[in-house]
Amino acid sequence: MNDDVDRKILHALQCAPRAPFRRIGEVTGVSEQTAARRYHALRRSGVMRVIGLVNPAVYGQAHWVARIRSRPDRVGPLADSLAKRPDIAYANLASGGSEIICMIRSPVEAQRDDVLLRQLPRSASVLDVSIDLLLHPFGETGTSEWTGYGAGLTPDQVRQLTGDRPPTPAGPPRPPTDEDTPLLDALAEDGRTTHTRLAELTGWSNARVARRLEALETSGTLFYDVELLPERLGHTLNATLWLRVAPARLKQAGEELARHTEVAFAGAISGRHNLMVSVICRDAEDFYRYLTTRVAAIDGIDAYEVSIRVRRLKQAASLVFHGRLVQPTPL
Repeated sequence: MNDDVDRKILHALQCAPRAPFRRIGEVTGVSEQTAARRYHALRRSGVMRVIGLVNPAVYGQAHWVARIRSRPDRVGPLADSLAKRPDIAYANLASGGSEIICMIRSPVEAQRDDVLLRQLPRSASVLDVSIDLLLHPFGETGTSEWTGYGAGLTPDQVRQLTGDRPPTPAGPPRPPTDEDTPLLDALAEDGRTTHTRLAELTGWSNARVARRLEALETSGTLFYDVELLPERLGHTLNATLWLRVAPARLKQAGEELARHTEVAFAGAISGRHNLMVSVICRDAEDFYRYLTTRVAAIDGIDAYEVSIRVRRLKQAASLVFHGRLVQPTPL
């Protein structure tokens, strides 16, 4: 990333992933052409991707947090095979290469053993597995994504981008139809695919594409994610905090952590540690400062563990290959 303009454009995309380049340029203080050129350069470099995703709740799925402890000399093939699975997200190698941390999408009703046997390949290299249910993610779109890479947008600029955002859907998301498949496939590859291109792929009119997108988005069926490689943005240390918090303070602690610029994700989980926090810092000293000041100031934390990432394998949907975010190939 070259300068503050790139940082502001990234922040704008996190707030409004499909905002027109004209609007992004107005908010960030550059021309429409400059905003488009900077975005395409970032995407071509593999440092970021905007993707459209179907809400797992549509299919009755929840997110499970898996910690897989493995023999360090055998962890590579296991980690790579897990990352390639479409039901695995946010996979990382941690703890000196002996632990795989990932998210599994699977129905809540599934038994614990069934989830493990169905989702994880059997391997003699696995020494121990723990799987906990993600109970509740903290924060909201536009404020919970990691934006700690430098000067971003002001609160007023964020409001300019998000002021017309529809309210959060109250009911369950509606399942997509078979007709939606080419639309959703295109958005999974590039969440900013234009209405014109989506119309070509679906055989619909631009107006019908716009109506269908609005219906899928407002119902909570379709959402967008901006995937980033923080190490390419000067932040080389990524840690997962496993915190134990008194139930009476869990909500307050989770919401406060989600507001920290160092935090990419915070969620309440089942298990011995009931709060999981993904933290991104520039280096070890930066992380130490964060841990001993901002985390230490939160009431209710009575125990913690730290897993340090040593290799990023997968984001929400993109594989990490030679330091670039790439679209996975179907298995």
